Amino acid sequence: MTDPLTHLSKINRVDQFLIGGDWVTPQGSAFQAVIDPATETEIARIPLGDARDVDRAVAAARAALAGWSARAPQDRADILERLADLMEDRADMLAQCLTREMGAALSYAQTAQVPLAIAHVRTACEVLREFAFVTQRGTTAIVREPIGVVALITPWNWPLYQITAKVAPALAAGCTVVLKPSELAPLNALLFAELIEEAGVPAGVFNLVQGDGPGVGTALSIHRDVDMISITGSTRAGIAVAKAAADTVKRVAQELGGKSPNLILPDADLARAVPPGVAAAMRNLGQSCSAPTRMIVPRAHLAEVEDIVVRAVLEITVGDPRDAGVTHGAIANRAQFDRIQQMIEVGMAEGARMIAGGPGRPDGLDSGLFVRPTVFSDVRSDMRIAQEEIFGPVLCVLPYDTLEDGIAIANDTVYGLGAHVQGRHLDQARAVGRQIRAGQVHLNYPAFDPHAPFGGYRQSGNGREFGREGLLEYLEVKSMLGYFPQS
Repeated sequence: MTDPLTHLSKINRVDQFLIGGDWVTPQGSAFQAVIDPATETEIARIPLGDARDVDRAVAAARAALAGWSARAPQDRADILERLADLMEDRADMLAQCLTREMGAALSYAQTAQVPLAIAHVRTACEVLREFAFVTQRGTTAIVREPIGVVALITPWNWPLYQITAKVAPALAAGCTVVLKPSELAPLNALLFAELIEEAGVPAGVFNLVQGDGPGVGTALSIHRDVDMISITGSTRAGIAVAKAAADTVKRVAQELGGKSPNLILPDADLARAVPPGVAAAMRNLGQSCSAPTRMIVPRAHLAEVEDIVVRAVLEITVGDPRDAGVTHGAIANRAQFDRIQQMIEVGMAEGARMIAGGPGRPDGLDSGLFVRPTVFSDVRSDMRIAQEEIFGPVLCVLPYDTLEDGIAIANDTVYGLGAHVQGRHLDQARAVGRQIRAGQVHLNYPAFDPHAPFGGYRQSGNGREFGREGLLEYLEVKSMLGYFPQS
């Protein structure tokens, strides 16, 4: 099994950008350390790009646009299919890379982070092979055309997954791209760029520039030759990108923060409804924008729910992400570790009743960015821990008295990304789901569907990813009147 760092070092990729089909030396002189969160040691140093690197990458993408957009859709689909196959072949190395740079348990990287990333590429292929770029409405043709050069800004929590969720539909649409991955988890993007080349993506169609928000993100946002920005990140980052992009009136798609509810209906089978809810809230150590971290439960069943929650938390094993049997590894970076510790203290100060976990590291872990899965009960909706995105393994249990109250609590947030509803009677769960203001609602823990559009209401952003809607995001609409003869 090839070590990803050894591989990247051997081919001399860590200190280079992929621009115009060539691996080039960056223009800037700044570097940033990549830290293994399980050991808090430096494992690599990456260069941070600047506006000059962005100019070069955007120019390469612009030059490649005409040729790529003119390729037959089936040709583009064939290339993406090869990319997915190559990702399958290198899945173990990709998983190891994610474990080293962002702390995911290796088992989770192997069963979720990498397979779901591959699923986005395969889904883009499936959509593309069936997509009609020209449709008829009377004598008018409705033509879908690639929007152009797209800048993609991706986060550190699901780094490869978010790269493929953006790159695959953008390339499928016929766009050319400049990718800025998170500087906190950048190495998987280098492995992905290598696979892009091997899959036969033409030079300049995909460009990779490493860097931070001020140096590269802003330069992409204000660039006059960038037609669209797609960002996944915090609401704060999404607002900054939208403001920077406003002067050039480019399209901005944002997948931002969340504080997702999990509404347990009065008729729910608690033994079936509660443990998966704990697992969903704690997946990826809570570092998921759509994690259902507010469990809203009937007050009459609060004690029973608490007992089930505590037992479910005991099933979680936090430790070295490379060790067998570990289900949850380390928090991805120091800033997020500190944020989680701060918010646990806030919950205690607010008077929420802590029934599991607490501040500090788990027993036996004296170093590394490890946190204790924590649950607060008797949480009120006006508490900070119920309103602010913690982005860690912290679950809030909020009791309600009537179903109307429960729905109101579910909607009592500035966000609207994801939501869950649990109940024995599907008709009632459907009706409740329709009343929740969120872009994606899960009824009774369904299987992952890569074709289901994903995106938010309100401060969770705008635009959609995944499936047909994910492809549409990268297309312009042109109506051509008189295109078809009158009958």
